[in-house]
Amino acid sequence: MGERTKTKFRRNSTPASRDERISTDTIRTMVNRPDTLADPPTKRRSPLKLLALIGPAFVAGAWQFGPGNLTTAVQAGGAYQYSLIWVIVVSTVLMIFLTDMSVRLGITAPVSLISSIKDNLGRATGVIAGGGVFLITLMFSVGNAVGSGLGLSMLFGGSPVMWTVICTIAVATLLLLRNVYRVIEKILVVIVALMAVAFIGSAFIANPDWVQAASGLLPTVPDGSWLLIIALVGTNFSINAAFYTSYGTKERGRTAADYRDVTLVDTIPGIIAPGVMTALVIVVASAVLGATGQAAPTIVALAGIFEPLAGPVGSTVFALGFFGAAFSSMIANATAGGTMLSDALGRGPSSNSLTAKLVSGSILAFGVIVTLIFQASPVQLIVVAQALTIFIAPILATLMIIMANRKSLMGTLRNKWWQNLVGVIGLVAVLALSIRLLMTFLAGS
Repeated sequence: MGERTKTKFRRNSTPASRDERISTDTIRTMVNRPDTLADPPTKRRSPLKLLALIGPAFVAGAWQFGPGNLTTAVQAGGAYQYSLIWVIVVSTVLMIFLTDMSVRLGITAPVSLISSIKDNLGRATGVIAGGGVFLITLMFSVGNAVGSGLGLSMLFGGSPVMWTVICTIAVATLLLLRNVYRVIEKILVVIVALMAVAFIGSAFIANPDWVQAASGLLPTVPDGSWLLIIALVGTNFSINAAFYTSYGTKERGRTAADYRDVTLVDTIPGIIAPGVMTALVIVVASAVLGATGQAAPTIVALAGIFEPLAGPVGSTVFALGFFGAAFSSMIANATAGGTMLSDALGRGPSSNSLTAKLVSGSILAFGVIVTLIFQASPVQLIVVAQALTIFIAPILATLMIIMANRKSLMGTLRNKWWQNLVGVIGLVAVLALSIRLLMTFLAGS
């Protein structure tokens, strides 16, 4: 190589640190060049290519739509019939906006979201975010384990604990695969589609009063319903799941040119799907109450009341939907917790890293061990999980809003004023409900 060529190469090289590694700021500058954040091309994708974009938001939706979500929906329908459906609608809209921020962060950030937070806001902040998500997934693992076992027990009989062990082994085996995120994504998309069919079928079999159900879209707060509203918002406006979407987006290598199509075929339908299914569970519980006069405070009680009303086929369809919700949430919960704690510890932001696999395994092990000890999901553990959400969810929302407003990071995909407005509304709502729930805990202690 001639001297002139060498000089030209040095002149065009990216500035490096003394140890010759390219800095994160330099990578960010390269990633945020105008040509990489240009408007999407005008050429339209074929339907098959559009379907290939489906994935990360459906993984978030599968994590969001778990046993806790179903339980609160059943309680809402059994106690207040259709009157709290509006809570699901509002929560779903807010969830779409936060998930969209996470998608854009996954597109523009040169590194993972937690790594970007550590670079921009300090290492401690990133560690707190990743550690907080891990603790929440650890606590929620018990409900997912119990729910999966209960769902198969409803379908095939036998001990729910036995089925819990089998489901845990199945998920652990799945997590050992190479390129595990792509495999998990495909499985969860299929499960979400099957759940949608199951709950739509259950709703029509229950033969609800659809006019009365539509009246539930008008906001009302029945006496004594605040705690249930908080629970519905907490399970449907799942900031943890929204936060994790950036990881799936980066795993799939999404670019700014993909953003518009990703929004239309993945972000919006992926978040609307669990919202619609939750609303349908409320409808089924309300219809059962209207037809039998019996409230259904739990999933098992609803299935027991639903069988005489809908027959064995209807009951089986509902049980399939419940198992799908618990099992898919079990997979997503373990994967997300492992990936984000691994990232927070600086061990890699991928579900394929050894640390991520070990952490995911510990989450699954915690769920099954607690289930074996208590033979059920301990109430105190659920309370602890809710308490952690009080402190962690607002932090995650704040971090996403801050990062999505950094022009040097986001470029043309930086938050617009209306996106900030909806994001702040969601943050204020979560903070207000969290404070109310914390006051309730303190008053009861």
